[in-house]
Amino acid sequence: MQRLRVIGLMSGTSMDGVDVALVETDGEADLVFGPTGFFPYSEEDRVLLRAAIEDASDASDRKARPGRLAKAEACVTERHGEALEGFMAREGLARASIDLVGFHGQTVLHRPERGLTMQIGDGEALARRLGMRVVYDFRAADVSGGGQGAPLVPIFHKALVLRAGLTLPVVILNIGGVANLTFIAAEADPIACDTGPGNALLDDLMRERTGSPLDRDGGTAARGRIDPAALEALLAHPYFDLPPPKSLDRNAFSRAAVARLSLEDAAATLTAFTAAAIARSLAYLPTAPRLAIVSGGGARNLTLLQHLRDRLACEVIEADRLGWSADAMEAQAFAYLAARHLRNLPITFPATTGIARPLQGGVLAAGSAA
Repeated sequence: MQRLRVIGLMSGTSMDGVDVALVETDGEADLVFGPTGFFPYSEEDRVLLRAAIEDASDASDRKARPGRLAKAEACVTERHGEALEGFMAREGLARASIDLVGFHGQTVLHRPERGLTMQIGDGEALARRLGMRVVYDFRAADVSGGGQGAPLVPIFHKALVLRAGLTLPVVILNIGGVANLTFIAAEADPIACDTGPGNALLDDLMRERTGSPLDRDGGTAARGRIDPAALEALLAHPYFDLPPPKSLDRNAFSRAAVARLSLEDAAATLTAFTAAAIARSLAYLPTAPRLAIVSGGGARNLTLLQHLRDRLACEVIEADRLGWSADAMEAQAFAYLAARHLRNLPITFPATTGIARPLQGGVLAAGSAA
């Protein structure tokens, strides 16, 4: 099958900026990775996106844009357009050389139990601006069909693992604002779920108490002590009693349990919470993995990595050690999923989102490249 040259665009639940990645792929086993880039949001952008999440919290129509959502959607579309144009200029890529763009948008609400998921970002407007074909709105079909709509990247994770020839079973841990796992064993469809909080609670703590967007390298947590009672309270959330597949919203968990703690102890406890939630999720897998591969922003948190190594009964490594990109993996994944859309291949599966049967996803905006 012919390769497509696809650029993937991803802005995750950490809301730090736009990741961009070039991938050549047939949407199946053939993967060739090109350059990647990152284009940060300004603090003004982040304030607007946080406000949009607040305004989306009571929404019942995924297409409605009340309050600041319309302004935020225009901002997301503009920033993604700027990121892609800046990336192509930097890499010397002509628009005619790119077959497709995969555009995830920015998740502001995810309530699959209500049949509702909302990603802002106007795919049609982006396609018109670029004069390129854009695949967007990847989650909606799965949620409307009764699935969780997340995680979406497991089929890409499977392609990565099989391409690398790793000894199975393997689990990939993607730790962004929300953390999720993909379990790959032999040729079976992957098993996947959101495990619980990733960096979101810790990032929010750091921003509220210090003005910093994150706990760099886990240094603040490393200076603190885990509060056992607070950790137990956090782990009492009913989400952890549910078997996969399952998914959750960025703001599904509260920091109330650590409110009375010092900054360092609160950071230590929230970091331990992320690791403990991942460990609990692994207990639902049919067999223990031989290897856990960590990607996303959590792969840069040395304290979190140590907690994972202490809690998991397998080797834990960062994705970069395999020559993969821990930072750009999701952008690469949405390039891959866009290619699968064009090839009429499914992107979600019963064991990844709970959908009844493998399902295609995404919407194609033709731009002026049709």
